[in-house]
Amino acid sequence: MFKKIINGFIDQPLLTSLFVTDFLILLFHKPPFLFSLAMLGALIAMCMYFGQKLALFKV
Repeated sequence: MFKKIINGFIDQPLLTSLFVTDFLILLFHKPPFLFSLAMLGALIAMCMYFGQKLALFKV
């Protein structure tokens, strides 16, 4: 399962870097409220995309 996740992240380097950057900014900084809402929406959209793309629990 971890190998599938790592391979999925390696296959999409731009989205992975955006995902990690967005997550770390929201985790360690306090951006303005509206900007943080937009970043949270983008983070949720990327999570849903990666979840659909990886399909971890599909047999």
